[in-house]
Amino acid sequence: MDKADWSLSGGYFETCNCETSCPCIWLQPPSEGNCKLLVAWHIEDGYLNGQSLDDLNVALACYAEGTMINGGWQAALYVDERASDGQFDAITQIFGGKQGGHPSILMSLVSDVLGVKKTRIDYKEEGSRREIVIPGVAQAEIEAIKGITGGNATINNPPLCVVTSHPAVVAKSAHYEYHDYDKNWKFSNRNGFYSPFTYQP
Repeated sequence: MDKADWSLSGGYFETCNCETSCPCIWLQPPSEGNCKLLVAWHIEDGYLNGQSLDDLNVALACYAEGTMINGGWQAALYVDERASDGQFDAITQIFGGKQGGHPSILMSLVSDVLGVKKTRIDYKEEGSRREIVIPGVAQAEIEAIKGITGGNATINNPPLCVVTSHPAVVAKSAHYEYHDYDKNWKFSNRNGFYSPFTYQP
């Protein structure tokens, strides 16, 4: 498929079962030997070949054994139920890694796509808190960790990350659970990150 003209920007957050801060971004083994990751994006401004993707939400659940940079991930993609057929196709192309940019790097680590679903996704930003709810599937809430000199603790330019365009605010989960396919995860007081994001080809 020919590469297209596209751009996405907005807010993102993630949480996983690793201890804070996740060793996977430093190319180290996960805290528990595997990573159970949930990532969510709110697209404030976005398009693919003129197709607007504004105000849509996307989520990705991933499972990886061992050091994540080695690949072999399982992944499930969730697309906002408010997306039209054209928007759904555009989002699955971009987040499926078919249109280049950082999403294609992330998807190169995925060997097993569990599925792609259109569903309700509620994405909330409130101060230093972020929350995602996919009814019947997932619910996660994280809150930023304060730095020693005030403000939020951040990490910039690690060897592996979901967003390269902005430093990540380090957070901790108040609650995280995911139940779909053959996965049943439930954690609290684990790793989280959030930041603005920009993806382009």
